[in-house]
Amino acid sequence: MAKRPLVGVICCTRIPEDPAQAVAERYLRAIPFMGADAVLVPSMSDHFDVSSIVARLDGLMLTGSPSNIEPRRYRSREGGAGPFDPPRDETAMRLIDAAADQDRPVLGICRGFQEIAVAYRATLRRDLGEPDRDQIHHTPAGLPMEEMFALQHRVELSRGGILERAMGAPSIVVTSAHFQGIAELSPELVVEATSTDGIIESVRPASGERVLAVQWHPEWRIAENADSRKLFAWFGMLLRGATLEEAADRAAREEATELTGGG
Repeated sequence: MAKRPLVGVICCTRIPEDPAQAVAERYLRAIPFMGADAVLVPSMSDHFDVSSIVARLDGLMLTGSPSNIEPRRYRSREGGAGPFDPPRDETAMRLIDAAADQDRPVLGICRGFQEIAVAYRATLRRDLGEPDRDQIHHTPAGLPMEEMFALQHRVELSRGGILERAMGAPSIVVTSAHFQGIAELSPELVVEATSTDGIIESVRPASGERVLAVQWHPEWRIAENADSRKLFAWFGMLLRGATLEEAADRAAREEATELTGGG
């Protein structure tokens, strides 16, 4: 029996009075769409050898979270809005570095997008949920999950980019739930997608690491969203050793085969 790839999924630190390591189940439900299995990676990098953990994995997924990255991580003197999760910040940065050193693919979602952006020297802004924006990116705080994740908008995929090649389309509609986003882009990053109001929605390293970050939530109701399924299938190909471009072209070909009913 062929061995399935193993993905490490970063945990968040929850329940302050009795700290626990946790991952929202919706992210774990996306793993089978990669054709992979998963293990949880605790945000306790002072207690574990991150490089040793990464060496045993085929890739990493950095998930969304209720917490924000501490502003000092991206050279901001403003206090910013919490809650914060410093152990996750530190663990994510160490995981990203180790993945680059060991050529392990990484997929970042929402907070994971922001972690990858900060790791590659971008800065963040914290105003994308303001109600007076032409395009809001997060519903008002406190809404039930179903209402919060009902917010959708279109993103334009960069022409000739990895996402455009994989999706086979110039734009897609995504589920949006983020207060933060990139303020100043680093020259170490390439933009893969933007929203109609110019907010950067996806990036990858300019140096070619097999890393992609998306600001939206492809894990939300993934079974109902063909674009999300394609994104996770694309990442599954990276877990099996494909390059960014090889996986994108294969994802596009497989989609074309499904549409035409070919074998």
